[in-house]
Amino acid sequence: MAYEFLISDLNKINSQKSIGTDKGLAKIGDGIVNLAYSVAKSIYLTRNNLNKEVVRTGLKVSKKILSNALKNANMKSFAKNRADAHDLANTVEAIIAYVWLSNKMSLKEIIDFLTENFSGTLQGRIDEINNAIKAFTNLLNYTKKFLPKN
Repeated sequence: MAYEFLISDLNKINSQKSIGTDKGLAKIGDGIVNLAYSVAKSIYLTRNNLNKEVVRTGLKVSKKILSNALKNANMKSFAKNRADAHDLANTVEAIIAYVWLSNKMSLKEIIDFLTENFSGTLQGRIDEINNAIKAFTNLLNYTKKFLPKN
């Protein structure tokens, strides 16, 4: 994958804030995050469906889920100062896009990671939110090794 040129300017700056506050990265990451979550949830629900039917979902990940995951992963340093839930969610999306564009994780790896970090039925809204927060927190913690330390 030869997309590294899309983040070459950020690699020169090499800072957490420059990655987490980049609006273009957040827009790219929005698609990656929603696609990965939808496919991961579909895989998880299909594997755990007692009727053995294939389950397909097409979901957007809420800003509540992503902002809580960023806080739980102690990565607010990537976000702008006095960021609201929307800004924090954009930061998560930017981080995921950065990791993907850097060839540190493929879309398949992101999907597999989320799938493996789900538990429960994911049927009730509260169960799904809590599981999604946990899965994205774990994903963000995993990505730390691919990101600048400052």
